[in-house]
Amino acid sequence: MHNLYNDTDTSNIILKLKDTGNLTDEEWKVVLANWENELDPSFLYACGDSVCSRYYGDSVYIRGLIEFTNFCKNDCLYCGIRRDNRHLSRYRLTKEQIIDCAKTGYELGFRTFVLQGGEDMHYTRKDIADIVYTLKSNHPDCAVTLSIGERSREDYKVWHDAGADRYLLRHETADKTHYARLHPESMSFDNRMRCLYELKSIGYQTGCGFMVGSPYQTIDHLVREMRFLKEFQPDMVGIGPFIPHHETPFKNERQGTLELTLKLISLIRLLLPKALIPATTALGTIHPQGREMGLKAGANVVMPNLSPRQVREDYSLYDNKICTGEEAAECIGCLTRRVEAAGKHIIIDRGDRLI
Repeated sequence: MHNLYNDTDTSNIILKLKDTGNLTDEEWKVVLANWENELDPSFLYACGDSVCSRYYGDSVYIRGLIEFTNFCKNDCLYCGIRRDNRHLSRYRLTKEQIIDCAKTGYELGFRTFVLQGGEDMHYTRKDIADIVYTLKSNHPDCAVTLSIGERSREDYKVWHDAGADRYLLRHETADKTHYARLHPESMSFDNRMRCLYELKSIGYQTGCGFMVGSPYQTIDHLVREMRFLKEFQPDMVGIGPFIPHHETPFKNERQGTLELTLKLISLIRLLLPKALIPATTALGTIHPQGREMGLKAGANVVMPNLSPRQVREDYSLYDNKICTGEEAAECIGCLTRRVEAAGKHIIIDRGDRLI
């Protein structure tokens, strides 16, 4: 079989990206041209891994994920916790439960806590600020990351003042027309971008990201993703394969592939050498070794679950999400062995992006 990544031309383009951190649109199209086939991408993965090692060695940072609410006011066409999913058991954690999750995580060695939830207006600006302030007071050596969607600049500012260090807001696609095909009319691409730029201007370490292989996604869309990432310069980039959920309008759409997701992890590592890039739960969902493969391709973060066991299955963004066993933060020994199998080791600290 013809091997794309052993082609001299394509290899030279990858090396150019590694050396300069940028490509032309046409060069991006070359490296993405056969994005759904089975060509051997080992050269690209090795480049991604070597650049990650240049800045971070073999370190992998762990984040304790606390999925504190699965209520959401939005009705995104791809998401299992969308507002109109009437067959989901909804839950909200109390402040005390969230604080207990973090206490357990701290004892296990976590030094970053990620509070993630649907866009749930039940939690007011003051509620979130109080939770953040308490977490930081209890664990001053830890970072607190919020991932709770689109809110006002004032909300973001108050939470940052309360001690929130980072904010994750996946943009899902950098193309306005494509965004409209994935979201209801009530949601705006322009507002999503407003939020991202405001978060950065306030002083958050800001993360964005997109679905790989989402419905209607084209090579041109992926080129636009790379253009946006280069311009925005996020501290963190979270990508994962699109996985259909049976209670959404996209239930019959084709799943994103492991291969393209891994290739994009490597390409993003070459584009943004110092970024923090997670090997996501979605990768582990579509392949038993998916997260390890992500770490070998240039990722350097894993985010196991600190949520109470009884609610983990209800935070179902997509079908078949792994939510027990080795995904659980309690199995830190299992996670450590998985990371070591990828030739890496877990670091017990906040894991900030290099400046």
